[in-house]
Amino acid sequence: MPVNFIQHPSSYRDPSGFIFTKEEVIYRQVNKSFKEDFDLFINSGCYDKLVKKKLLLPHEHINGNLTGDNAWYMTLKPEKLAYISYPYEWCFDMLKDAALLTLSILKEALASGLVLKDATPYNIQWHKGKLIFIDTLSFEKYEETKPWVAYRQFCENFLSPLLLAHYSKMPVQELLLAYSEGIPLPLTSSLLPWRSKFSLHVYLHIHLNAKYSLKDNSAPGKQQSFSKQKMQHLITSLEVLITKLKLPVNKTAWSHYYDEASQRSGYLEEKQHIIQRWLQEIKAPTVADLGANTGEFAYLAATGDRQVIAADFDPACINRLYNEIKLKGEKNIIPLIIDLSKPSPDIGMNNEERESFTGRTQADLVLALAVIHHLAIGKNIPLEKSAAFFSRLCRQLIIEFVPKEDEKVKLMLTNKKDIYTSYTEENFITAFSRYFTIEKKEKIISSRRTLYLLKINEG
Repeated sequence: MPVNFIQHPSSYRDPSGFIFTKEEVIYRQVNKSFKEDFDLFINSGCYDKLVKKKLLLPHEHINGNLTGDNAWYMTLKPEKLAYISYPYEWCFDMLKDAALLTLSILKEALASGLVLKDATPYNIQWHKGKLIFIDTLSFEKYEETKPWVAYRQFCENFLSPLLLAHYSKMPVQELLLAYSEGIPLPLTSSLLPWRSKFSLHVYLHIHLNAKYSLKDNSAPGKQQSFSKQKMQHLITSLEVLITKLKLPVNKTAWSHYYDEASQRSGYLEEKQHIIQRWLQEIKAPTVADLGANTGEFAYLAATGDRQVIAADFDPACINRLYNEIKLKGEKNIIPLIIDLSKPSPDIGMNNEERESFTGRTQADLVLALAVIHHLAIGKNIPLEKSAAFFSRLCRQLIIEFVPKEDEKVKLMLTNKKDIYTSYTEENFITAFSRYFTIEKKEKIISSRRTLYLLKINEG
């Protein structure tokens, strides 16, 4: 009988094992080649210690070879993640916390005679309100004769983007998308300002490391000892550097949007009241708040067990939201940086390793509040294309139509020619009716805006 399973398209590089799906359940196979290291990881108590501290995603041991693979040693069933996100969708402080989490796990591993053979942010996910390490096959036996094999990977994936953002005072998410496997150290070194060389930690981990990476290291030479004490000094140096890094809290055009909106007489309160009432009537376990700003309506949606993705193109808004979520201990909101006019694409080998934002985001309900005019007038995206986009993401849609008579739209048109004759509420209804049926429609009396509750057309 054939064994029906689907190997995950991103899980093929590591001979230690792979992720696969069988009957819509996600499993991890451990291969025979990794038996010794995996047994040490479990028997040393490292796994239990990390899970107890909620630093590592727990798993169940499953009896039987579910793939029929001759290389099989063990099958694991990891705890289910609500959503998969990628580093190029994270804000500065989320990436910074992921870097520090990686170093904390490395320290715990060393205490058990293990080391991380991988140090990539793709091994970390947002789960139940906190970052957690998800790859149980990243732990191998520590040998003092060998340097940390994942050191350069850590520097390219974590240090490079964090330092570039810190010194430039600008977000670097799109650079992370261009260099999805880490920003090369020589490039980082060339982009950092000269003054960065006066920081001992930056000089060692970036500039000197970059020079070393350009040399031919293939020639045989004397094996250098790399003691546990040296490893601990390395970790401490990285922690000291990363802890000091920060992205200035700059006020952007949208970072205080709802602070300003609350000053418009009755608008925000009325809008919240309508949406809260609709949310109580809708059965929607998963919600995507697109154009979430700092998450005012994401919080409104994140009640009970409802899982909410809060996405916005403004890194300052998402960074603020991320830190608020941590402070409040909110478990149901996943903050992401997403530009709806160019959401994260399929990338990697065969364009399959990292799935697009639209492919991953299949929500029961999408909130698109005060967004459509930014797409239509700010980005010149026709209403028909926006309607098609939203139809791929959800079964129900709450969308706010903002007419051209609105003060915010007038402000957008101040310094550009009004070529948007097709941007009317009538054309909006026509475009979205191709994919959706209007379930409810309600004017926000204190403004010229209208809220629509739409349901996807069947068939």
